[in-house]
Amino acid sequence: MLMALTCGFALSQAYRTVAAIIAPPLQQEFGLTPEQLGLFAGAFHFSFGALQLFMGIGIDVWGPRRTVLVASPLTVIGALMAAGADGFAQLLLAQVVIGIGCAPAFLVCTVFIARRFEGDRFAAVSGAVLGIGSVGLLLTGTPLAWLVELASWRAGYLALGACSVAAWLGIWWLVEEAPAPAGSPAPPGVLAALRGYGELFSLRHTWGILVLATFTYASVLTLRGLWLGPLLVERHGFSLVQAGHVALAVSVMGMLGPPLFGRRDPGGARRRRWLVGYTLVVAAMYAAMAFNRAATVDVVVSIVMSLVSGYIVLQYADVRSAYPPPMIGRAMAVFTMALFLGVALVQWLTGLVAAAAPAWGLETYEAVLGAIALMLALAAVAFRVLPGPR
Repeated sequence: MLMALTCGFALSQAYRTVAAIIAPPLQQEFGLTPEQLGLFAGAFHFSFGALQLFMGIGIDVWGPRRTVLVASPLTVIGALMAAGADGFAQLLLAQVVIGIGCAPAFLVCTVFIARRFEGDRFAAVSGAVLGIGSVGLLLTGTPLAWLVELASWRAGYLALGACSVAAWLGIWWLVEEAPAPAGSPAPPGVLAALRGYGELFSLRHTWGILVLATFTYASVLTLRGLWLGPLLVERHGFSLVQAGHVALAVSVMGMLGPPLFGRRDPGGARRRRWLVGYTLVVAAMYAAMAFNRAATVDVVVSIVMSLVSGYIVLQYADVRSAYPPPMIGRAMAVFTMALFLGVALVQWLTGLVAAAAPAWGLETYEAVLGAIALMLALAAVAFRVLPGPR
């Protein structure tokens, strides 16, 4: 059952990173500016993140299986809309629809793990799911680049839509709702679930968790899901397929990182120190890419950073340990919302930075990568200073 749900998550990973490969042909066909490109990539994550609270309510009230089966057909509809788009507005709308369809994809996996596995196995199992789900990133590396060069970027969306149909059928066939334990209270109503979010935000340590969540995963997806292709093509003259090879290598390393860190979870206060330290390490890597324009540096640092970014799985374990069991579903929903609204925010902001870079006398990618480094450093400081869980 978990593998079937993970297939849906893998497809959401593919959709969220498709822009990195199709950005050059989109710019060529529609004349998109860097600001529009950032808005296009961010639209998916905005709708994905904005729906997390409602998906959390759906999971609490109706269960993971029903929630994902109702929402995920929108990914197929959105893929068809994107494949038939004849302008920027249609592309944006398609991205929003796909984001809504993918909204429960990883949340149902984390809730499934939290409810069916012991707490001390949460980080390891979540890391394994993140690693396996990163197969979706492989699809948007060399395979997608090859398909786009052979046919068109529209064919890429059609192929992803077909995969989404297969994933939906697998979930419908294999996944069952967990039976309620004997003597457990009835599922909450919609209004009761909404009131529960107010209780969550009243806890002081929630805010430090959300600040860090807003920028860590966003840094990974902003590079891999938006700027990696344009960076290699425009800064270093790579072909689209060559950029796809680098994206594939980045994705492979991204598959290894979460299981590695999940199995080495130190727990407790030491886990929180790891989160601050590794966030600063990744910020330093972005700074190195920003100010050293050698192709070798950009390629090698991107690949190594993808492995190191596996530490983000420790944030899930931090959330799991920071709240009592009755609040875990809502806490995961709010945390996931922060992750993906953060991706939308950072992709949009970096689009603005890229558009403004020439006026500041900066190279486009120097400004973009430097901005990401600064945001990560500030997020690490905020997480360290704000109150933590007792």
